[in-house]
Amino acid sequence: MTDSSTFLKQFARHPRTVGAVAPSGAGLAADITAAVPRTGEPVVVELGPGTGVFTGAVQRRLAGRGHHLALEINPRFAARVARRYPDVEVLLADAATLGDLLADRGHARADVVISGLPWAAFGADRQRRVLGAVADAVGEGGAFTTFAYLHARWTPPARRFRRLLDETFDEVTTGRTVWANLPPALVYHCRRPLR
Repeated sequence: MTDSSTFLKQFARHPRTVGAVAPSGAGLAADITAAVPRTGEPVVVELGPGTGVFTGAVQRRLAGRGHHLALEINPRFAARVARRYPDVEVLLADAATLGDLLADRGHARADVVISGLPWAAFGADRQRRVLGAVADAVGEGGAFTTFAYLHARWTPPARRFRRLLDETFDEVTTGRTVWANLPPALVYHCRRPLR
């Protein structure tokens, strides 16, 4: 089964946790993973890898260095990413437990957290809990990147999430629109949590 058909099938079964009908494209993957350092031994956490489009981009940037941890709540996606990327530690886990999962592996912080989560499909409490876990994980020197679909940016949940980003991080910048993505999307680049 192709990534696209797997994604569509999982969206039909779990629309509140999958949040898209197709995997992200290469252009969006390049933008969202730009914060991954090309040197050193960074700890990179990926939330919601889906079928692994961002995972592959992270692995190319790391080139065998560091520790890449991927948290996926969907068992089918988790198994697929684990098979495809054996160097990635894939956990069937909730993103809200990020701090405990890092601590269990001896990491105080993550250098970069990349999110493929469907924020606009989450309620306010879920958005707050997961984003709080992310802010605690990246700390003062880390980076957080996530994306939004252009067409949904003006929905109440997406606007609420954008405000929450501004309340949680000192720096939030919006990247260019990736028109080639299906649907078109943009990346939020966040640094320096305010907590």
